[in-house]
Amino acid sequence: MSRPASPKPKAGLVLLNGVRPKSGGEVWLVGAGPGDPDLLTVKALRVLGTADVVVHDGLVSPEILALSPPGAQLISVAKRKSRHTYGQDEINAMLVAFALEGLTVVRLKGGDPFIFGRGGEELEACRAANVPCQIVPGVTAALAASASAGAPLTHRTSAQAVTFVTGHAARGTEPDLDWPALARSNHTVVIYMGLTSASNIADRLMEAGRAALTPALIVVDASRPTEHRVVTTLGGLATASEGLTGPALLIVGEAMALAQVENLDVGAVSSARVSGVGQ
Repeated sequence: MSRPASPKPKAGLVLLNGVRPKSGGEVWLVGAGPGDPDLLTVKALRVLGTADVVVHDGLVSPEILALSPPGAQLISVAKRKSRHTYGQDEINAMLVAFALEGLTVVRLKGGDPFIFGRGGEELEACRAANVPCQIVPGVTAALAASASAGAPLTHRTSAQAVTFVTGHAARGTEPDLDWPALARSNHTVVIYMGLTSASNIADRLMEAGRAALTPALIVVDASRPTEHRVVTTLGGLATASEGLTGPALLIVGEAMALAQVENLDVGAVSSARVSGVGQ
C-alpha cells in the first residue's frame, strides 16, 4: 500500500515529525529508476532505508515511496509542464537546510539523477554549502523503454552511436542542439520531454538530412503497468504524438525497426497502437 504524501513544509521548518537531528547530516541523490520497483537498485533501496527525509519527484512511483522508512517525512517537489510545486532554487535550499540540521536526506529522482534530472544543480548547491552529497545512479527511462520494446539503442549494423537530448531547455526555449550531427544515419537519438515539441523536432531532423522513413518509437510511462508504445517513422512522429500525455520518450533511429508494439512481458502494457508507418 502506498503512503500518502506529507504536507508541504512551512518556510523555515527544518526539523520534521519530531526527528531528532543526528550529527553529520548528508544528502543522497538517488535514482529511483523509471517506475517499476523491480528496477530499483539494491543500493538505492539500502540508502532509502536510512532516510529521515525523502524529497521526491512526481515521477517516483507510489510503490517505491512505500519502501521509505515508516518515520521518514515524504515531501513531493513534483514538476509538471508550467506547474512547479517548488522552484529549483527552493529545492536546493531545502536539501541543504535539512542536511545542516543533521538529517539524512534522500533526494529521490525518477530515472537517473544525472540524466535530465537536475542532479548536477543540486550537487553544486550541496558542495557550495559544504554538505556531503553522494549519488546513486538509476535506470534511466531510455533503457527501460528500449528493453520493453525489444529495440536496442545500439546495434552493430544499424546504430553505432546513441545520443540523449532534451526536447526543451530552460524557460521553455528550444535546446541548442547540433541537428546535422543528430541527423546522421545509423545513430539513435533519444529525446526526453519532447512530446509537445515532436513536430518541431521531426522538422529539424528532416531539414538537417534525416530521412522521413527513419523508424521511430514513442514510449509513454516506460516500465509501468500503463506503458504505451507507438511505432512510427520520423515523418509520422508529429501525427503519432497527437493526443498522447504523460512522461514520454521519442526514439529515432534505424534500430527502432526492431521495436514491438505487443508486450514482451505479458500484462505490463495496457494498450498500444501503430501509427504513421510508411509515411
